Amino acid sequence: MLTFLKNHPFAVQSFFESSLVLTFSVPKEELQNLIPDCLELDVFKNKYAFIAVAMVQTKGLRPKRFPKFMGNDFFLIGFRIFVTYTNNKGKRLRGLYIIKSETNKKKMEYLGNIFTHYNYTTTDINHYNKHHTKEISSVKSNFKIELDTSENDDIPLPEGSPFKNWKEARRFAGPLPFTFTYNDKTKEVLIIEGVRQNWKPKPVKINTYHVNFLETLKLNNLVLANAFIIENIPYYWKKGRKELWN
Repeated sequence: MLTFLKNHPFAVQSFFESSLVLTFSVPKEELQNLIPDCLELDVFKNKYAFIAVAMVQTKGLRPKRFPKFMGNDFFLIGFRIFVTYTNNKGKRLRGLYIIKSETNKKKMEYLGNIFTHYNYTTTDINHYNKHHTKEISSVKSNFKIELDTSENDDIPLPEGSPFKNWKEARRFAGPLPFTFTYNDKTKEVLIIEGVRQNWKPKPVKINTYHVNFLETLKLNNLVLANAFIIENIPYYWKKGRKELWN
């Protein structure tokens, strides 16, 4: 029963008050051993693979079609690798493979680990706003990100980014339409499709960042490639579907 429940057995809806995503480029060889064999890295110029840190303030998270009063507000942090999967019909799907998930509330950890394979843990999440800057940090998880919130239409790409412009960078902004989980014992791929409206990511300037989890992966040549934010977006995830991989 628990195995069935963890396969995202029903659609879930929410409202994203904000979603800040920092995407890092790394030589593709560095990430290959972090994904299952059924997936391929989604690469740029056949050289760079990408890992992202997504920080999402959700509102009214609940099973789809449940009334709003049954929803909950959570802050979610996800560490994702950009991947592709070729399904049984031969269609290539772009998506994400989640390697770590955090939240600010025990309730989300408990429910998230019943209904998903994302292995949530609870941590402290702190927000601090001051003149033209916003800071998101965690003492327990040892991370701190500060972004520039001043109105600026001429934001440069991060130094060392492999992209030549923001249009190119947007392709790896996330989240992508699909999220994948693989069960090695049953050889099943779980596919979860996200649906959103008015998705218009806005480039942001990151002043400073420190993300301890990325350091634990011991990746070489990790470079901040882009950073985007979206705000006030309705979002829902369809019921998960499975297929055999061979």
